[in-house]
Amino acid sequence: MKTQASNIRAGDRIIAYFKNKRQICTVRCISNPDLNNITLSVFLGERYRHSNSGVIRFKPEALVDLSNRALKIFEEETSLEPIQG
Repeated sequence: MKTQASNIRAGDRIIAYFKNKRQICTVRCISNPDLNNITLSVFLGERYRHSNSGVIRFKPEALVDLSNRALKIFEEETSLEPIQG
């Protein structure tokens, strides 16, 4: 699903060119949303590691491939029930 870069939120998983490859990145935080470019601090995978993090810049009107919304990931984690042994 594609969405405008201005609609991206922290926790969303996007598909973008990062470290010379097209891959799924998780948005950690958003900087400068009101200026000419939106700066996304992203990392690879689901858990943050400094060595797999970096910055991607988009124009606010750019279309970005959205892999998962942050809310969907949260719903999946809360829907899991503990196994009684």
